[in-house]
Amino acid sequence: MHHALPPRKSSKAPPFAPRTSVLSLQRRRQLKTIGIIALAVIFVLLVLSRFFSFSVSGPIGAVIPSGTANIVLVTLFDRQVLSEQYAEWIQNNREDYAARHGYATFFANASDYLYTLDEKTPRSWLQVPAVRHAMAENPHSTYFFFLDAHAFIMNPSLALATHVLEPKLLESLMIKDHSVVPPDSVIKTFSHLTSKDVDLIITQDGEDLVPGSFIIKQGPWAKFFLDLWFDPLYRSYNFARAEKHALDHIVQWHATILAKLALIPQRVINSYSKDSPDVSADGTYHDGDFIIHLNDCNAQGRSCEEELHPYYSVWQRKISSSKSL
Repeated sequence: MHHALPPRKSSKAPPFAPRTSVLSLQRRRQLKTIGIIALAVIFVLLVLSRFFSFSVSGPIGAVIPSGTANIVLVTLFDRQVLSEQYAEWIQNNREDYAARHGYATFFANASDYLYTLDEKTPRSWLQVPAVRHAMAENPHSTYFFFLDAHAFIMNPSLALATHVLEPKLLESLMIKDHSVVPPDSVIKTFSHLTSKDVDLIITQDGEDLVPGSFIIKQGPWAKFFLDLWFDPLYRSYNFARAEKHALDHIVQWHATILAKLALIPQRVINSYSKDSPDVSADGTYHDGDFIIHLNDCNAQGRSCEEELHPYYSVWQRKISSSKSL
């Protein structure tokens, strides 16, 4: 019986064996070229995004306009209690200082915010919406230095940027593990806080935190803090010292506020005049200090204009001599 033998494998490739065509090679080259171009485009976009990231601010990445001041001085004028002469002295003082250091000014009028208060609420509260307004009008500026109308810059050569805000200097100025409300509040400033954590810089006198001179950093936290401080609930509490005691309260009861607060020595930005009440142990003005604050100068028996006049005269001589150099 004969059996069929299996077919032998041929050593020659069949005529229809698949071979890499010229079209396939061209396709590969095209894909390779497209891939290289795509990588180059991605690289360029990454470089551009890094470059422009230095020129944006805020959550929407708005480009910062040329000439924007990094620091804005904010002062609230209540024309019902201040004479025109006194207000002019204060405004001249702020404008001179801002011009020296490239800062901006924001002068607010109490009458613009009266609609936010009822008749029983002290007008001193109006500094809070004034600062909020300054931030809205200067969205690309970083720091806002609020000085009330009874604070006067006596040493205009001291730039705020190098006198307080330089990170290492601020770190050395910060008073840590210290009672927030003097003399012995159980709530103390954080001991582990660093300068990069700080959004609010303030001083205290012998009785309270002092909102007549403070520095606040633009951002969501600042808006939250100002809105909380001005909350109708706190205004309705009828604190003995209005916005001062409200500030003492929220700093002690809200860790989210205390966690961003740097307490610094009073004389750095808030030296009190010799006639001011509540001065801290080392808070009285000395010649050469940055600020003199005529605290409570509108109290009965005192005159803000009379108390400021000798300091204004000294300041005028200082700026006149500096301009003649």
